[in-house]
Amino acid sequence: MKTSLLLFIFSLSILTATAQDASVEQSTYGIQFGFLGFWGHNESKLSNSIALRSELGIDAGFYSNSFIGSSGFVLVPAITFEPRWYYNLNKRVSKSRRIDGNSGNFIAIKTTYHPDIVINSVANNLNFISDISIIPTWGIRRNVGKHFTYETGIGLGYIHYIKEENVYLSDSDGFAINLHLRIGYRF
Repeated sequence: MKTSLLLFIFSLSILTATAQDASVEQSTYGIQFGFLGFWGHNESKLSNSIALRSELGIDAGFYSNSFIGSSGFVLVPAITFEPRWYYNLNKRVSKSRRIDGNSGNFIAIKTTYHPDIVINSVANNLNFISDISIIPTWGIRRNVGKHFTYETGIGLGYIHYIKEENVYLSDSDGFAINLHLRIGYRF
């Protein structure tokens, strides 16, 4: 009886130690580049499987307006806060896969604000309208080597355009898509 109790306590301590190893990092910093922009980010630990990602970057896009015969390329700042739940950390540890740098699959709620600031120039008769979007997203992040990462994600959510007094919008909200593929460097 005493031996089985000691064996049970020993087994429980091994399982607890393994579960404690499967945790997001306390804090991690990095930069990422993608098809339409570049970003600097920090992820801070909220719990063993949840991290809050804060991000400051430049989003890029194309615009076209057939009414005034104008099209071009635009760069705008983006401020993002995104709680991420890394749901498969224990499974990755049990298969001896890496979880450093928060490498794993995640579900997030990406909240992004674009102010009405354009970094490059656009035609004088065009006005960029600020917006805020909330997009539930599924994604993965993996490490390559010690410092390099890649990340991909997809999500569908809501966007709200913040109307100015002198601007007419036929609709001030709608659907937003988050489709990203990024490579990065982790400090």
